[in-house]
Amino acid sequence: MSAARALGLLLGFAADVALGDPRRLHPVAGFGGAAQRLERVLHRDATAPGVVYTAVLAGGAVGLGVLAERAGRGRPLARVATTALATWVVLGGKSLATEGALIGKHLDAGEVEDARARLPHLCGRDPRTLDAAAMARATVESVAENTSDAVVAPLVWGALAGVPGLLGYRAVNTMDAMVGHRSPRYRNFGWAAARLDDLVNLLPARLAAALTVAGAPVVGGNRRGAWLAWQRDADAHPSPNAGRVEAAFAGALEVRLGGRTVYPYGVEDRPVLGDGRMPDAGHVTRAVELSRVVGVLTAALAAAVALLARDR
Repeated sequence: MSAARALGLLLGFAADVALGDPRRLHPVAGFGGAAQRLERVLHRDATAPGVVYTAVLAGGAVGLGVLAERAGRGRPLARVATTALATWVVLGGKSLATEGALIGKHLDAGEVEDARARLPHLCGRDPRTLDAAAMARATVESVAENTSDAVVAPLVWGALAGVPGLLGYRAVNTMDAMVGHRSPRYRNFGWAAARLDDLVNLLPARLAAALTVAGAPVVGGNRRGAWLAWQRDADAHPSPNAGRVEAAFAGALEVRLGGRTVYPYGVEDRPVLGDGRMPDAGHVTRAVELSRVVGVLTAALAAAVALLARDR
C-alpha cells in the first residue's frame, strides 16, 4: 500500500485550497516557456513535428517524475513531501474558483466591463463579443470543463501513477492548451498534443461527471437532472471529454449550456446541453461551489485509490 502517496495527494490538495498557485517561479509557467522555445525550433504545418514536440515534452515531464520518486525511495517522508509539492504545483482548483467567483460577483453587480476583463483569465473566448448572459454561460462551461482538467484529472493520475502521473498529465494538458486548438497554425502541428490530451482525460472526465451527479444536492442541485443531461447530451459535444462534465453541470444547475461559441480562431456552433434556462450570475456562483465539492470528493477518492496501489 502507498500511504505516502495518499498523504502527499491530500496535503497537496489542501495546499492548493489554502494557497492557490505559487505566486513566483511557477513550474508550469516554466514548462510553458520551454514548450514555446521548442515549438519555435520544431514548428511546421505537419503532424510529424508535432508528434516529436509532444513526445519530448511529455516524456521529459514523466522522466522528471520518475527521478523524483526514485530519489525518495525508502524515505517515506521524502515521498510524502515530493508528492505533496507536485500535487500543489499541478492543481488549479483555487485559481479556477477564484476567477469564477470574481466573474460571478461582477455579473451580479452589473459590472459587465469588469466581468469582460476577467473572462480571458478563465477561457479562450473573445469577451468583446459577449453580453452578460453569454459571459455567464461561458463561465459555467469553463468552470465545469476545468474542474475536470485542473482538479479531477491530476488527482486521478497522481493516485494511479504518483509524481510521474502528476507531472506527465500537467505537461500534456498544458501542451493542449498551447497548441491543441483548431487554429490554422496548430491544426496539424497540435494534432498529437490534442489527441493525447483526449486520451489521458477519458477516465477523469467521466469520473468528474459522476462526482458532479453525486455532489449536486450539496449545492441545491438536481442529481437526476445531472445524470439525465450527461447521458442524453454529452455525445453530441465535439470533445469526447468536455461534454460529459459540462452536460452534468448543466443538468445539476438546471440550466442550458452550448450554442454559438466565438473563439479568436473562429466560430463553433456547439450542441445544447441541458434543458433549463440560460445561466445567470447566481448559477456562476453555484457552479463554483459545485466545482469545490467535486474537488473534495475527488481528493478523498484519489487518496483511497493510492492507499490500495502497490508501493514501488
